[in-house]
Amino acid sequence: MIATDKRKAIFTLHQAGMSIREIARRLGVSRNTVRKIIAQQGATPQKVRADKQHLDPELLRRLYTQCEGWIQRVHEKLLEEEGIQVKYSTLTRMLRELGISVPARERCQQVPDEPGAEMQHDTSTYVLSLGERRVRVVASQLYLRYCKRRYLKFYPCFDRFKMKGFFHEALSLWGYTPPVCIIDNTNLARWYGLGKEAVIVPEMVAFGKQYSFHFICHAPKHSDRKAGEERGFFFVETNFFPGRHFADFADLNRQAFDWATVRLENRAQGKAGLIPARAFEYEQAFLVRLPPHLPAPYRIVSRGIDQYGYVAFEGNYYWVPGTGRPDVKVLQYSDHLKIYHARQCVAEYPLPAWEVKNQSFSPKGLPAPPHQPHNRHHGSQEEEKRLRALSRVVAAYLDFALQTPGLQRHQFLRRLFALSQRISPQLLDKTLQRATQYRISDWETLQNILRLYCDPGDLPAPEVQADYQQRESYQEGSLTEKPDLSIYQTPPDDE
Repeated sequence: MIATDKRKAIFTLHQAGMSIREIARRLGVSRNTVRKIIAQQGATPQKVRADKQHLDPELLRRLYTQCEGWIQRVHEKLLEEEGIQVKYSTLTRMLRELGISVPARERCQQVPDEPGAEMQHDTSTYVLSLGERRVRVVASQLYLRYCKRRYLKFYPCFDRFKMKGFFHEALSLWGYTPPVCIIDNTNLARWYGLGKEAVIVPEMVAFGKQYSFHFICHAPKHSDRKAGEERGFFFVETNFFPGRHFADFADLNRQAFDWATVRLENRAQGKAGLIPARAFEYEQAFLVRLPPHLPAPYRIVSRGIDQYGYVAFEGNYYWVPGTGRPDVKVLQYSDHLKIYHARQCVAEYPLPAWEVKNQSFSPKGLPAPPHQPHNRHHGSQEEEKRLRALSRVVAAYLDFALQTPGLQRHQFLRRLFALSQRISPQLLDKTLQRATQYRISDWETLQNILRLYCDPGDLPAPEVQADYQQRESYQEGSLTEKPDLSIYQTPPDDE
């Protein structure tokens, strides 16, 4: 296609008296093209497509309303019901031109990729295999946009306190921070409002000031504003998880720390082949240098000491040295806790793994406490072990009953063990054999079966009305297939 300026030049040279051959030689076009352009007086001809389609706007509006705005369904109805073949891209263009369809949301504001400008934070939920268990975890990731440095850690759950602890760990490792952190509209940092109108929680504002940065929420439904962070989670799913096995939660975070801070630091990323470690050395001049000894975030809870010297905290028990039993302050950090009395630290413990519960701890290097905590919950493993050793009938019943959804396992085992101490083994076997046959795990029903064997008198016959077969509900039910009651037909051997 000949450009408009060249067309005008050809016609102007022709009017000036230059020959067609000379015009063609100087401008590098064929003589036939020169003749054609002269005949058109240098104007660009307006071509109209022969196959251009015209659709009735009222038809498009009606179909768009019927399909509730789903353009793909509009495209199908045009073909199936109206017999109109139109390309999907053409249909969407027509709907936009007519103002029928809602225009696609605009892309978020593009911010130049400048050194020291910002970092991005987000979380994502996964279900992973830790050992032999499937566990739901929350991945938290901090991302320096310019140098593409990352910090990754997994949590069983994620709240505002854990968010502050995560930022402290990452920024203390880097030693530098940018002035801005881009986040989504999470209520962990946002108080109210959305996007530019979002107001950050005063607690998180004070936390950010301590580390020389402030939070900014991106616009709703514009996660591409932190596309590097979103891409980072895709990278975790495709590069970190495949081919790795995690023994427990501690092993998961050890591997995540090595992958994010060692391997990715020296691996070329992107088309430019940028190496985060080298880019971070350059970016340091544009970042805010943090003080070397920033205090880690913590929260304070008040606790009392029981008569055996233990403090209960998050399902575990920690022994406090000394003979006094005053109230103490427990300072919880991200990975350890400290116990204070009268402004003096009397004990310090590392926090156990998140799946550890109902355990007691004492300071290392000191003799073990002579007593266990007062309110410590005891398991029912010993009761189950003794019950299974009684007979095969009892073991078979436990295999069935303990799989019942909603069963209070420890209470049920302790009740059954106490029952086994009050009645003879033969009577226990009879009761549990019948309960197994009729699939009974309810404790009250189990006791009724026991009473039946203890007092084998004639049970009163149930009252049944003679005309029950004439009822409408009976006749409707008689048309259905009969249930399979074969498992109830054979009575127990002892009957």
